[in-house]
Amino acid sequence: MIKPFSVLVLFLLFISNAIAQEEKFELIIALNQKDPTAALAQLKKIYAKSIDDNDELLEGKCLQQMGKICYTQGHFSQSLEFFLKADKIFNNANQSLLLAANLNDAGVLYYYMKQKDKAMNSYSKAISIYKRSDNLTGQATVLGNIGQLYEKRQLYDSAFYYQKLALKINEQVNDKSGAAKIHENLGSIYEDLERYDSAYVHFKQSLNLYQEDHNDLGSIEVINNLGDILRKTGRYKESIVQTETALKLAEKMGNVYQLSSCCRDLGKAYELLNNMDSAYHYVKLGYKYTIDLYSEDGARQVAFLQVLYDINKKSEEINKLKNDRKVNRIIAFSATIVVILLVVLGFFIFSRQRLKLRDQQMLARQKAIQHDMTSLELKNLQLEEQNLKQLLEVKSRELSTHTLNLIKHNQFLENLRGTLQAMVKEDKRDQKKQMNQILTEINQSFNHERNWKEFTVAFEQVHHQFLESLKKYSNELTSADMRLIALLKMNLDSGDIATLLGISTDSLRVSRYRLRKKLNLSQGDNLSAFIQAL
Repeated sequence: MIKPFSVLVLFLLFISNAIAQEEKFELIIALNQKDPTAALAQLKKIYAKSIDDNDELLEGKCLQQMGKICYTQGHFSQSLEFFLKADKIFNNANQSLLLAANLNDAGVLYYYMKQKDKAMNSYSKAISIYKRSDNLTGQATVLGNIGQLYEKRQLYDSAFYYQKLALKINEQVNDKSGAAKIHENLGSIYEDLERYDSAYVHFKQSLNLYQEDHNDLGSIEVINNLGDILRKTGRYKESIVQTETALKLAEKMGNVYQLSSCCRDLGKAYELLNNMDSAYHYVKLGYKYTIDLYSEDGARQVAFLQVLYDINKKSEEINKLKNDRKVNRIIAFSATIVVILLVVLGFFIFSRQRLKLRDQQMLARQKAIQHDMTSLELKNLQLEEQNLKQLLEVKSRELSTHTLNLIKHNQFLENLRGTLQAMVKEDKRDQKKQMNQILTEINQSFNHERNWKEFTVAFEQVHHQFLESLKKYSNELTSADMRLIALLKMNLDSGDIATLLGISTDSLRVSRYRLRKKLNLSQGDNLSAFIQAL
């Protein structure tokens, strides 16, 4: 007979184990922010124990958390597999809140996988469960995610609607972390719409809430957003102050990704202030952090994949162990069946090894094919680069030939015009009218638009987008100015340029002087050197 005291002790032990398990989960979730690989390794142990203890609910929780870790590390297919397994377990166990949380996480995964319809379907199922359960915190989380989905679709009215619904609920339940995230989302929407004053207000509110909640990572991201807003509105010095604050916080946390981001933002701000030394310093430092980040990510990915491999291997071993248990039960009933099962098991092991060997051979062939394809792609790139160089040389020769033909054509016309002018000065009145008509036709042919269009096409093929880029320096440039600039870019002498334009060298000097004024060049700056440097 079980004594009441013993029952009480067992009940208390059960409760304490449940509380300890929940606390352990919270620690693992927190560890995921700093070391996803270590968090996954801890979950692997709990997952294995849950299977040994036949605790399906704990198994589902482990699968959900492992799914979240995998999608934050970019392993989307593995993450989806974990979420689907957890979904099945929570459905069978009738755990509606756990199911809703898992559906929300799956929606986030679909969002990152750019499967927006599936994301919306998961969010709709999750929020329906939260509404039936009257779970306000869960509703706010899903509404914020739906708002982000509409923002990416550039449906800003819907995005505002859902974000504001989420914010209202977060304020109602006094969820500072949730409200901070929603303010950050609202600031992002206003920034997309270039309504920077409103974006700044929401980012500031988000920062205050993150700081009250002691969320350093969230604070860094929002401070960087504030710096971006200040930089976009021309308040460069204030932007630098904000970004330096984020940089110090990132250094304190040892967050290399945020350090790299802060340095890039500081480089942009100092460049806009025309402080090139500081801009170069931070751009170079950001590049160093980026290299360090890739190195760290590579090592972490190797460790992470090893843990994933161990989990999958453990699952296979568990499945095999379950099969072995079934086999043992059958063996107990009949010695004959034992012999048959041993033969089957031996055949299974042999087949498995043969399949494994075949898979290894196939993998080796795939690697060889991939290596050949990579080599072929490299050769194609080299050939394409060589073809482009040859094409550029051909286009340059075409441009030179075209320019030379223009010069010869205009020189011929110039000589012909001089001859005709001399004839006009003579007293042969019966020829004057005819000669004047010929002179008029020659003058019109000097600036023949078709020749210039052909020249412009050839010039653009050699100096790609040069004339369009030049318009950034002045909005007052005429077509005649653009022609003069193109000829100066080709480094022609003044005589050839005057011939091509059909003007005198004195007129050319006047045109160059006017062009300098339009380009806002100072007295000591050389016009030709400026154009050659573009």
